[in-house]
Amino acid sequence: MTEIYYCGGGQSVVAATKPKLSPGAFKHVESELYRFYETQREIQRIRNEILFSSPHRDENVGGGRGNLPGDPVGRKAILLTHRKLEQMERIVEAIRDVYDQLPDEKKELIRLRYWVKPQTRTWAGIAQELKCGERTARYWRDQIVYAIAERLGWH
Repeated sequence: MTEIYYCGGGQSVVAATKPKLSPGAFKHVESELYRFYETQREIQRIRNEILFSSPHRDENVGGGRGNLPGDPVGRKAILLTHRKLEQMERIVEAIRDVYDQLPDEKKELIRLRYWVKPQTRTWAGIAQELKCGERTARYWRDQIVYAIAERLGWH
């Protein structure tokens, strides 16, 4: 699909090709946007659990050796690289990176659409607050979701 971007009051035109994002991937990115702050809290909870947990009692008395290193530092290093934690960190980093590069009106779109709880605004209400059309607001949302998906390699 070819997109045309207008810059500088419509004076310069840049054409680019971007792959189509599957509806499932689109919804997944949106769900991650909705859960952004919860995911950050979950990351911190997991880190704290790993770093500050009490020493593990060996319930395998007389059994074979475990698959984790015996030293606490090595064990924590392995646990900190847990796949779930890594995936959550990757998602949060991608959202944060894309968000940080957005102009203020698009940041406000993300805040209003995904982060204000409870969500009481419709697309029309969000567009009105941003002083743009509803189609423009949805187009901005699409661009942002695609950028996050691309950053995650989900396209």
